[in-house]
Parts: sequence; C-alpha cells; structure tokens
Amino acid sequence: MKKPLRIGLVGYGFMGRTHSNAFRKVGNFFDLEYEPVLQAICARDAAKAQAFADNWGYQSIETDWRKLVERKDIDLIDIGSPNNTHAEIAIAAAKAGKMILCEKPLSMDGKEGAKMVKAIEKAGVANMVWYNYRRVPAVALAKQLIDEGKLGRIFHYRAKFLQDWTISKDLPQGGTGLWRLDAKVAGSGVTGDLLAHCIDTALWLNGRMTTVNAMTETFVKERKHTLTGKVQKVEIDDACAFLAKFDNGSLATFESTRYARGHKALYTFEINGENASIAWDLHDLHRLQYFDYRDEGKLRGWRSIHISDSDHPYMKNWWVPGLQIGYEHTFVHQIADFIQAISKGEKPCPSFRDALDTQYVCDAVLKSAKTQKWEKVPKTKL
Repeated sequence: MKKPLRIGLVGYGFMGRTHSNAFRKVGNFFDLEYEPVLQAICARDAAKAQAFADNWGYQSIETDWRKLVERKDIDLIDIGSPNNTHAEIAIAAAKAGKMILCEKPLSMDGKEGAKMVKAIEKAGVANMVWYNYRRVPAVALAKQLIDEGKLGRIFHYRAKFLQDWTISKDLPQGGTGLWRLDAKVAGSGVTGDLLAHCIDTALWLNGRMTTVNAMTETFVKERKHTLTGKVQKVEIDDACAFLAKFDNGSLATFESTRYARGHKALYTFEINGENASIAWDLHDLHRLQYFDYRDEGKLRGWRSIHISDSDHPYMKNWWVPGLQIGYEHTFVHQIADFIQAISKGEKPCPSFRDALDTQYVCDAVLKSAKTQKWEKVPKTKL
C-alpha cells in the first residue's frame, strides 16, 4: 500500500495545470512509495477554483492560502502563484512543517530568496524548485556525459531563450495572464522568467558562475496597466544578453528576449569541450546533438542521438524505443525524483538553496546592466 502525499496547490494558471498533470500521472509510470493525492486547490476566485478542482480532481478548494497552509490534511504545499507571493507562502508553509514545491524563479531577488532558504532549512522540510528542464531526458543525458568526462575540459557554454509575445505596444501589463510584465509582481522580465531556466541548467551542467557582464533593454517604455487602467512605466527587461565566466575557466554567452519574431519558446544550449561538444534544442527536445573529435577521421561529425531507449534517463518508464515524450513529462520526472528522494531520506534537487544560486546570478546580471561593468556573482551566504 502506497502512502498518501496530500497536495495543496496554490494557483490554477499554466503552471498549476502542468503540476496537476504531473501529480496525476506520476504513479502510473513510476513505482513510488508515495501516491500524490489532490487534496486542495487554492485561488482567490472561488468559482474558477472549483472549476479547476472539478476538472483535475481536487477534493476541495480554498480562497485563502493561509487556511490551506494551516490544514492538517495537507502534507505538501505547491506554490504555482506569481513571483511576489512565493516568499510569504513558502515561509509560512515551512513554519507549519509542510513539504514545499515552488515555481521558478525562487524569489523577487536574492535577499528575499535568502530569507526563504533560512526558513526552509530551519524547519528541515523537504523542498524543491520547479526548474523542469533538468528533467528533459536529453538534458539529463548531457549531464551524464559531462560527469563521465566525455567532453573533457569545458571551454564554452552558450544558451538562448527567445520568444515574441510582447512585441505589440498595445499589450497591457499586469493582472491575470500579464503579471509577467509588471515588475512589482514578477521582479524582472526575461531575466527571471526565461534566463533563470538557462542559468539553472548551466549551473547544473557546468558549475558555478563567477562574474557576468550584461545589457538589457525595455523596448516599449509605457503600457496601460490592466488593473488601474492607467498608462504606467514598464520596469521589466524585454531583452537581456550577458557574458559570463565559470569557476572551471570556461566562457559563456546568454541571450533572451520576448522580441524575436517567429520564436515562441526557442531554448537552446551548446557546450564545447576539449574532446567533444553537445547541443540541445527545446523544439527538438528528444534529441541530443553530439560531436566527438576522437571518432575515426572519415566518420567524424555531428550525430543526432534519438533519446528514446531504455538506457537513456527516465525513458524505461515510458514507451517502447523509438517513441518520444514531450514537455509535460519533465514535470512528471521532477515529482518522481522528489518522491524518490524523500523516500530515501535524501534531499531533492534543485532545492531552494540551489535556486538561490540562480537568483544571485540573475541579480548580478541586472546589476551589471545598470552599472555597465563586470559584476561578481556572490556565493550563497546565509
């Protein structure tokens, strides 16, 4: 008999759907000690919360997250609400002894994130941040190859995340669906929303970042605010590009924008090493491109590895070889890894502390864009 893991979800937006799908599917494909139980969904609009509960199978609703945190029939609080709510909910949940999952980025900035990490670690509760791209099988295979020394010494890391959905100057900011354009709610623009994914993956694959040199731009300076109806200054970054240096001596370039016409979610990275290179593209997420200089000369070239065999990360839990999986499965993998970790008494990753490292890089990037100087990435100190 599996133990119940009673879930209390805050937020019913896009990420609430991805998380709910993962909770419902994980037990069908992974043999786990715990079974997620969709205990309660919390949102301010009771009617919409009830509709979400009916659709996904949540047993009850709340309209006040404080009541959700206080409930004795909840084991885990999953925070899928906007960025400016993460800290208060997480700290309260930690004090209540709940396990915590939190959407990315961890916090509005590093200072707030450090308070969250202190509270979580003081409470000793299991915690994890939803940086789901670590759980793409091709990305996980890249991690294996790097750790096995296949690439040798790393020289270069380059990544980009491109979108085009905010180009129209008539698009308002703020409110449901557009809070990512409101700095008071989001904290930052593409740096925290998109580059945070690139940074987390880079830190996981290539180690600590030491210094950054960045530039940002806000192309549309004013937008009408959905909630007030007034035209207000836009304070988030529409685009960001930065250089970085890693502890291992490698150099990096990162770029993100919401003004790349024709791109909806183009996330790519390439890593060049002494012996080999790897490249990955979210639009072709079930493939890993690999070049090995040690191959016989006449056969040397880029190979496209189709990630579907049972010896590839996570794939033995899914279909027969040759059949790929998609974006939603990364969340299934993440909750599976979380449950396996707590079952073994291990710490799930990326933890709040791991996510704080990413937050510090984001802070340094935004600071560099203002000072127009190289800025050091602070080490995590609590």
